[in-house]
Amino acid sequence: MRGCQPDAVFKSTWFKRRDLVICPAVDFMAHSARRDSPELPDFSLLKRLARDQLIYLLEQLPGKKDLFIEADLMSPLDRIANVSTLKQHEVDKLYKVEYKPIISTSDQLCFLIRPRIQTVKWICDVANADKAAGRFRRYKIIFTPQKFYACEAVLEEQGIFGDVTTDEWAFYLLPLDDDIISLELPEFFRDNFLAGDQRWVRTAGNALRLLHSLYGPFSKVYGIGRCSKMAYESWREQVEEGEQRARQAEIGKVFLIDRDVDFVTPLCSQVVYEGLVDDIFRIKCGCVEFGPDVTSSDKSVKVMLNSQDKVFNEIRNEHFSNVFGFLSQKARNLQTAYDKRRGMDIKQMKTFVSEELKGLKQEHRLLSLHIGASESIMKKKTKQDFQELLKTEHSLLEGFEIRECISFIEEHINRQVSMIESLRLLCLLSITENGLLPKDYRSLKAQYLQSYGVDHLLTFANLRQLGLLVEQQPGETLTVMESKVGKLVNDRTAGKLTDAFSSLAKKSNFRALSRKLSLVPKSGEEYDLRVPRDMAYIFSGAYVPLSCKLIEQVLERDSWAGLEEVTRLLNGHEFAVTGSNGGDLRAKNDAQRIILVMFLGGCTFSEISALRFLGRERGYKFIVVATAITNSSRLIEALLDNHV
Repeated sequence: MRGCQPDAVFKSTWFKRRDLVICPAVDFMAHSARRDSPELPDFSLLKRLARDQLIYLLEQLPGKKDLFIEADLMSPLDRIANVSTLKQHEVDKLYKVEYKPIISTSDQLCFLIRPRIQTVKWICDVANADKAAGRFRRYKIIFTPQKFYACEAVLEEQGIFGDVTTDEWAFYLLPLDDDIISLELPEFFRDNFLAGDQRWVRTAGNALRLLHSLYGPFSKVYGIGRCSKMAYESWREQVEEGEQRARQAEIGKVFLIDRDVDFVTPLCSQVVYEGLVDDIFRIKCGCVEFGPDVTSSDKSVKVMLNSQDKVFNEIRNEHFSNVFGFLSQKARNLQTAYDKRRGMDIKQMKTFVSEELKGLKQEHRLLSLHIGASESIMKKKTKQDFQELLKTEHSLLEGFEIRECISFIEEHINRQVSMIESLRLLCLLSITENGLLPKDYRSLKAQYLQSYGVDHLLTFANLRQLGLLVEQQPGETLTVMESKVGKLVNDRTAGKLTDAFSSLAKKSNFRALSRKLSLVPKSGEEYDLRVPRDMAYIFSGAYVPLSCKLIEQVLERDSWAGLEEVTRLLNGHEFAVTGSNGGDLRAKNDAQRIILVMFLGGCTFSEISALRFLGRERGYKFIVVATAITNSSRLIEALLDNHV
């Protein structure tokens, strides 16, 4: 088995704010966990329901048929119904939608697609080409998770509305692990927050309705953000329309949060193991493909990353500085288990082979892969001056040495290290500083366009629209003075003063929020990553994720009371609603300690790790439902001007 010595970048398990004091690593990090944590609901039911409905829809087109699947549905479909299942229901051949003439010879074509105009137009082209050739076929379109009127309008415009049958596959939720469920809608973020297209809001409401019908009723629903409020209202309308039957709840409380409430967290570099694996190798539908550099062979290997992988389950939430020590200890333990064979008699050897050997071999394979992945991560991050990058991020979060940070970002841009990384750093600088000074904004924008091309002008417009990269406007300095003004006038007057200028630009108010919620630990404090004291460990002790801190504070108070100033800085749209059965469920049963958190616009693995830590500390179990799993690269890529 390969050795695993960490590089200096991640060697430290003691981090000192800003100068990253390096001390020896230990074997593994011990988490203090409450032993009375409740059991999570069984979400495999969601998969079974989705599979059964898909089979029913396929059987509506009897006989052999070819199935065309949209590219981004192939991985989710594989988690629900594999090829053999589809073949059992008379699917002959499978094709990926490629927007070109088809080669299928079948008389029946079935299309499994997202409700996208481009794809519907392509299907129309296929049907019209068949008409022109005098060929008769039967066509069925299955839209998932739902069909939109615009798609049916295209079918009518193209003259094939009467030649196709359409259906909906209500595939809203894909369980990726025991505590992670995804809607697999990465387009939700751009469509809703940038384009203002609210068509997916009802999809989120439908997902909540499904969870409520299977695992509710919920005793309380909290939320913050405009989209969250609309999704909640969409769900409540559906619940009121349908019948409610009494049942034992398996989920107690629900928290809805918009992605634009907290942009800082997804823009920070991930340093927990699962987050780094996603950044480097890209986890898709809970599955990752490790290349030859990880497997030490000429083959790539696909691995499911979930709690069934015992090695991964123990390191997924760890700060990377602790991972090598844990893997080394695991390798030693595994060798000890193998060494037990020596001196065994025939009966003992037979027992060992039948009961233990298979498990040990599987663990050995997984251990080898995770050591390889860790070494690959180390090599790539070392090449990228990762330690300097982290120091710059930490300085931005603290508000120190901003000129030095700008110099680092300028160098990053001018060396053309990474187009996406440069934009990420610019956005992090802008959000943490509540916008850039006009001269800095113009200078950095000009340097970026010179390095990466003027065709990114629209990207800057997109970032400005979302408030991710903005120029400070005249009069905005009054918001900086708010803390001083607050000492002279009452809170209400100070609030009016700030609100008077809130329309000048979309501001992040990060500094004020950081002070109010203690998001950034005091500078100079040592932070022991072996025994983390709060959720800041996911960012090396530099920053507690705002999204998770809000959830913690609201659950502590059981309301938004006492957080009025915080919600004002976040532009409001907060709500807290007690369920109709809330009084009956106030007893502290297990369900009341199971909290479902829905991120509208995407969620990072770092946030999931932080919520798991909070759950261990407080005796909760968190279930994370996300429109998609995101990270800094995917968030920035969604806003590029050439995004399709």
